[in-house]
Amino acid sequence: MTTTATAFRHDWQRDDILALFGMPLMDLVFQAQTVHREHHRPNHVQLSTLINIKSGRCGEDCAYCSQSIRYETAIDDSALMAPTAVIAAARAARDAGASRFCMGAAWRTPRDRDIPTLVQMVKGVRALGMETCMTLGMLSEAQVTSLQEAGLDYYNHNLDTSPEFYDRVITTRGYQDRLDTLERVRRAGIAVCSGGIVGMGEERTDRAGLLQQLANLSPHPESVPVNMLVAIPGTPLEDTPPLDPIELVRTIAVARVLMPAAVVRLSAGRDHLTEEAQALCFLAGANSIFYGDELLTTDNRGIAEDRALFAKLGLIADGPASPQPA
Repeated sequence: MTTTATAFRHDWQRDDILALFGMPLMDLVFQAQTVHREHHRPNHVQLSTLINIKSGRCGEDCAYCSQSIRYETAIDDSALMAPTAVIAAARAARDAGASRFCMGAAWRTPRDRDIPTLVQMVKGVRALGMETCMTLGMLSEAQVTSLQEAGLDYYNHNLDTSPEFYDRVITTRGYQDRLDTLERVRRAGIAVCSGGIVGMGEERTDRAGLLQQLANLSPHPESVPVNMLVAIPGTPLEDTPPLDPIELVRTIAVARVLMPAAVVRLSAGRDHLTEEAQALCFLAGANSIFYGDELLTTDNRGIAEDRALFAKLGLIADGPASPQPA
């Protein structure tokens, strides 16, 4: 079903991508759905659960983030969780139907002394038969190696936006820093999860620029989360007007056309979408959601709501694998 990665394009130009964005919506969605069915099972969606394993006191200045030490938000700081608590949360997520467990920590980069604890988390979650993902900030070569040896399946490190818009959102970490971390992860043999956030006040050309960066990575990221900005009080972007959901649908459709084999993840901001908008996102090629009542620090659609929506749309949730020996 899936074409080899070497057959995919990695030379996309900005004008090519903007031309896709500018297509009549029905034509664009039809093209995206055609590509989707060539590389993925139709009507199947992966359920991922995200947990915040360490909250707050991050020194970065990401303008969208409630966990930055630079902003006054309602987020409570918390220390790194114990592996037993994380594994218990993963077990509950698995029992609720999730097949992927994502662990996030508010760090610029993890401390070396925390790596053994993170390794225990990865091993414990994998033993439950779940796919594992972590997002911890920038990683050194040694840290990447430790996580790879623990069996980490995916590492998430988003590019967030286009290179041109980036310094309007973040100044404490450069765009190349993000690309360098992705390269370290890729060299270690860990699958790459990288996407961005739409609705931060950027223009369509910036959304095209973000997808250009991702689609010209070789190979493409195996996982591409598309987040809608959640405008959190106390952050510099708190008063940003919401993005039209149809532009989100276009972004997902273009991502599907550019990166045919990637799992395109409908991520943050989904609780602000109507059922109809979510249905269009799935039609445009999204085939994973975050599942559960909360993301890192923001609300998410409830499990009961998602189950009802899946039943209404005839979508099938991909379940977890069999537990693995510890």
